Amino acid sequence: MTKPQLVKEYYTKEEYLAFEEVSRDKHEYEGGKIKQMPDVSLQHAFIGGNMLFALKTILKKRKKSDKALSSSVKIYVEDADLYTYPDGLVVCESIECYLGNDAITNPTLILEILSEDTANYDRGAKFRKYCTIPTFKEYVLITQDEPVVEVLFRDIDFWRMTTTVGLDRSVKLNSLDIEIPMELIYEDIENLPNPQFGLDF
Repeated sequence: MTKPQLVKEYYTKEEYLAFEEVSRDKHEYEGGKIKQMPDVSLQHAFIGGNMLFALKTILKKRKKSDKALSSSVKIYVEDADLYTYPDGLVVCESIECYLGNDAITNPTLILEILSEDTANYDRGAKFRKYCTIPTFKEYVLITQDEPVVEVLFRDIDFWRMTTTVGLDRSVKLNSLDIEIPMELIYEDIENLPNPQFGLDF
């Protein structure tokens, strides 16, 4: 199959969705423009798989009906006219999709695994776009080359942030009322540096 090419300056949503169906790569859509999303590292892939497994296992054990989904699922942020692929998400209600397609519109928790190429965007503009989603309550940012996880939790009218450092700690997810051990998040990641201080603040 020939790899599809981006040749236009403006695309409709329908054109983007049709393009994405036949593309081998993932693309983000915003306001008519399409941008290829960066390739992921092996560490990124391990962490994403670890988080999905941990979320599904713990939620099932706690007999919760929340649904954990992988990075293969798009979300649509209506106020930003944005289709994007987070590195993981959890929906705590019945899944809602934009115009009946497969792009979820009501995530409760969104997960992003940080890289040098995406960290500023994930922490800044992308987070602000996610904040326009009414159901969005928690944002999990995982550093892939050291054991550091930041969690931002919407507490009524403001966002509260906690940072967990060190493999001997656990990450508290307030919207799901669960904890995930850091050693499980970073399982199979080799040559992780030992942080100077193990923190949870």
